Amino acid sequence: MTLGAVLFLALLLIGGFAAGYALVHIPPANATATAQSNVYLYEDGSQIARDGEVNRENVPLADVPLTVQRAVLAAEDRDFYSERAVDPQAMVRAAWNTLTGKGKQSGSTITQQYVKNYYLGQEQTLSRKWKEFFISVKLSREQSKNEILQGYLNTSYFGRNAYGVQAAAQAYYGKDIEDIDTAEGAYLASLLNAPSAFDTSLHPENRGAAVARWNYTLDGMVKEKWLDPAERAVLTFPEPLRARPAGGLSGQRGYVVQAVEDYLTGHRILDENTLAAGGYRITTTLERAKQNAFVRAVEDQVTSRLDPDRKADRNIRVGGASIDPATGRVLAMYGGVDYTRQYVNNATRRDYQVGSTFKPFVLAAAFENHSRTQDGRLITPDTIYDGTDRRTVQGWSGRPYSPENEDGHSYGPITVAEATDKSVNSVYAQMAMDVGPDRVKRTAIALGLPASTPDLTPSPSIALGPATASVLDMAEAYATLANHGRHGTYTIVAKVTKDGQEVPLPGRRSRQVIDREAADTTTAVLQSVVNGGTGTAALSAGRPAAGKTGTAEEDRAAWFAGYTPELATVVAVMGQDPDTGAQKPLYGALGLPRVNGGGAPARIWGQFTGMALEGEEIVEFRLWLGPNARDEPRTSPPPSPTGAASPPWPGRPSPAQSPPPTAPPPGPTTVGSPRPVDDQAATAGDGSGAGGDGGFGTEPGGDLSIGGLPDGGIGSIGVGAGAGSVGGVGGAGGVGGVGAGPEGPAGPLGAPVTPQATGP
Repeated sequence: MTLGAVLFLALLLIGGFAAGYALVHIPPANATATAQSNVYLYEDGSQIARDGEVNRENVPLADVPLTVQRAVLAAEDRDFYSERAVDPQAMVRAAWNTLTGKGKQSGSTITQQYVKNYYLGQEQTLSRKWKEFFISVKLSREQSKNEILQGYLNTSYFGRNAYGVQAAAQAYYGKDIEDIDTAEGAYLASLLNAPSAFDTSLHPENRGAAVARWNYTLDGMVKEKWLDPAERAVLTFPEPLRARPAGGLSGQRGYVVQAVEDYLTGHRILDENTLAAGGYRITTTLERAKQNAFVRAVEDQVTSRLDPDRKADRNIRVGGASIDPATGRVLAMYGGVDYTRQYVNNATRRDYQVGSTFKPFVLAAAFENHSRTQDGRLITPDTIYDGTDRRTVQGWSGRPYSPENEDGHSYGPITVAEATDKSVNSVYAQMAMDVGPDRVKRTAIALGLPASTPDLTPSPSIALGPATASVLDMAEAYATLANHGRHGTYTIVAKVTKDGQEVPLPGRRSRQVIDREAADTTTAVLQSVVNGGTGTAALSAGRPAAGKTGTAEEDRAAWFAGYTPELATVVAVMGQDPDTGAQKPLYGALGLPRVNGGGAPARIWGQFTGMALEGEEIVEFRLWLGPNARDEPRTSPPPSPTGAASPPWPGRPSPAQSPPPTAPPPGPTTVGSPRPVDDQAATAGDGSGAGGDGGFGTEPGGDLSIGGLPDGGIGSIGVGAGAGSVGGVGGAGGVGGVGAGPEGPAGPLGAPVTPQATGP
């Protein structure tokens, strides 16, 4: 580049700066000072709630303790008193990241943040950044550093609908700002980075992150010599008061608003300050009828049965969420009895163990990885494990682990399917070891659990559900199973507009995270839990269903997670002290010795699902079953009790729930891989023996049926619906959709025979 070109470019930049400085004036205070409401809508456009009442009380800088001022500087801008009004390098970096899609960053000094808060607005656009730059420069020449800091402290958003340090001091500690001590001031300063996320009352699962930010602030004060190290060493984290809801958000409205705000800020669609400034119309994915159905189900099954004189009943909390597996849209959510009485959203909190509702993830991992037992047997629903209570897990190199079954019950030899029905801990801990705890964890994350889920630790105990995922997290994961192993992140927001302009939302992406056969085989096992295991209360839905019960340690929570082909729903009943917020056992609640997942949670699930799908056609599961759906051929019993082949798995859909059609429905007729039947070889059988019970049949009309095969050996594939054996399936009807049917002719070697009848 020539000298002339350099000079020309320099003059151009200087001219542009001069023009910008001359043309951009300091405007009057923006609408944030008189903030608007946000409007939240159901998917049909009817209103759920309106928020936006601003809580603000301006105070002079002299009323703010010096330690609080310095805490804010340590957290947000340590060079405030020595720096210029703007930081050009940080602004260029932030602009570049915005343009290249690397994320929105402020790159702002406190002066710039004050200009944004008071004069402009929160939109992350280049035009706003341009104005912010010149207004900040002009403002720094008209106001002192102390005046700017005072304005910043009075306009910043601290969460809990509190604008400014005075409102924040009252919201978090119930005192005026002049009475806030160093530790409390450091916490308030830490909130500026992520107000709601660091609110330990609203999000107890984020306490570790909040404490880390608090420590960062205090350590910054020490580094800047604003705080004596000895004083710093004795400070302890100052727990804030329990949050109190804003008015006008009673019932489910407040929970919905909170969940939507968390979604928008968590996905970086809007930041908290932008959202708090108001003016948005937010259309959710929630359906009014389904939302009302959830409220009614909880009222009928729990709330109406509470006795105010029964101490344990005062501890009951309920959370629920329902997702469309095909789209990931949250259709209904139950956060608690009333947002103004129970502030924490029980559908999104992540501090209660999920218990045995985690066990299907172990199953899915076993089927996905074609896992084998310690003695080399393929894990199938028919595989026998040792269900002895407190049996020590084999193959684990860590501290010996001997889990207890519920009530200390020993089952002896038991199949995987029956161990799922009865939720046998000793079996599942060993199975997690056989599969590999790391594989189990990866499968759970792939299905939908956040990788950051607390206590999602890869050890044999992972199978028993010590992880503390939210109800919504679990609904997303179960929706993946319902969607045949295809996962897409949930969404609760359908559309966002402001002043008629639509805010871009991230597109929904989905991908196959486990093989369809693995997911569908898991579903088939979970159908047995509903039809004859611990989850029979869910049959009240009147729909084909799959699900799993769960209980947290010390009975502090009871869960039911399940799905129909069109709806994945999770319900949790939790115990929490209404005064202290501490988790409490559910012993004696609802007048029962204990509350388990097959009780109130499954009843809520059944009533809600029945009401939510009322009037809609009953849809059967259409499943493809993989090689893990049956045992391998064998000539002698295996030597080890940790895993063995078993007699045919008796679990099957209830005939009452899955009436057979007169003709096979269209769709896949596959077992294992989705190839046509006549592409697969079979071993000849002699056609003798009565029809089997259909073992693992879940789809009427022969779409899928696999299980024990009486007489005549085992074919590599058998298709039937209680009648008409395939060549290689010994015994007429040896594989049936539902139950046994009348005998049919044996097919020639390797040639399928069209099913003629379905068992009752």
